[in-house]
Parts: sequence; structure tokens; C-alpha cells
Amino acid sequence: MDQRDDIRQTQRLGAYGVITRQRATRELLITRVSPLGYPAGWWALPGGGVDHGESPDDAVVREVHEETGLTVLERRLVAVHDVHTVSPGRGDSWEDYHGVHLLYACRVDDEVVPHVVEVGGTTDLAAWVPVEDLRDGRPLLPVVEHVLERLDQLAGE
Repeated sequence: MDQRDDIRQTQRLGAYGVITRQRATRELLITRVSPLGYPAGWWALPGGGVDHGESPDDAVVREVHEETGLTVLERRLVAVHDVHTVSPGRGDSWEDYHGVHLLYACRVDDEVVPHVVEVGGTTDLAAWVPVEDLRDGRPLLPVVEHVLERLDQLAGE
């Protein structure tokens, strides 16, 4: 039997922060997927899954804090992005994956150095990266690409 005959369907709702700051150049706060996450080593926006019964507004605040140590001071829903793939997923089994991403323009105290708070989670690094450096070959999740193409409309500056 071909593995594709038994494809697992997964749909996930997530809330993500579009967080920028202006220094010598414009920077975007991004996070790296840990070896516990998928796909490991790829770069994402701070955020993640909305828990059952949790408000997406609350989820983005919680997730940004867990993944960056920063407190969201203001947030505003600015866009919805989704990705749909059918491909080998976690554990090399085929997965029909649909991710729905609620994007929030967030304001934080950008003087605080980002650091991962959650222990044993799917994020192992958080960093401010100049927008111009995000095309340096590092693997970016589609939601990050989406934000970069529309950063002027989505950023909360």
C-alpha cells in the first residue's frame, strides 16, 4: 500500500505577531523552529496554536511571550494567511495540512532583548533581524514570506 493512501488531515489555527522596530534599519522579530518542531531550523513569526476555547487575541499575547519573552502592549488583527500542502510531514508520513494564520500587528518594548521563555517547546531562538537580511538564504516559512511581501501594510509601527 502506498503511504499516500492513508493521508492524515490536519487543520491548525494559529495567532502570530508581526513585530517590527526601527534601528539603523527596519527589523522584524522572528523565531526559529526547534528540533521538536516542524520543519526544524526554519524561521517563523512569533506565535503559534490557539488553544481550544482560547481567544486568538489572548493566544497571540501568550505565544509572543513564550517564544520571545516580550510582553505585547498593543495588538491589532491585520490579516489572515493560510497554507495548504499535501506532502510528507512529521514522521515522514503523508499529511494533508491546512494552516490558518491570524496575523496581528503588535507593539512591544523593543528595548528588551528577545529570549525564549518556554522550556521544551518548538522555538529555540528569537531575534530581531534586519528586513534586508531576511533574503540571506535562511529557510523562511510561507507566512514570513507573505508578511515580507506586505510589510508596509501589516506592520504596527
